[in-house]
Amino acid sequence: MADDDIINSVMKSTRSMLSSETILLDAVQDLVKDEIKKAIREKLDANPEIKKELKEAVRSLMEAKIHEAVAILKIGKAGAKLGLEMVPPELRKEIGKEIASLLEKEVSRMLDQA
Repeated sequence: MADDDIINSVMKSTRSMLSSETILLDAVQDLVKDEIKKAIREKLDANPEIKKELKEAVRSLMEAKIHEAVAILKIGKAGAKLGLEMVPPELRKEIGKEIASLLEKEVSRMLDQA
């Protein structure tokens, strides 16, 4: 057996062993996470005031993320307008049609997913 074949064989079996250990490690991590979640839920159920405060904080965070997404969309819109301003006038109509078609497809796709 050639040295390269031996090395490849050892590498394959090492990868296989590491993969098995990784799966086991991931499973143990999931169990630990589940136990932590269980302990947190018990504490929250025992203290409705903290539970309410946490829910409000999560709601605020979600609203902030939505505001961030809207701001990013506005930046994209302004960037698109700026890009169109930089296009020679004779090409604006053609590019405008392409952009409108692309947006229509994307909005339709998003609505289909919702």
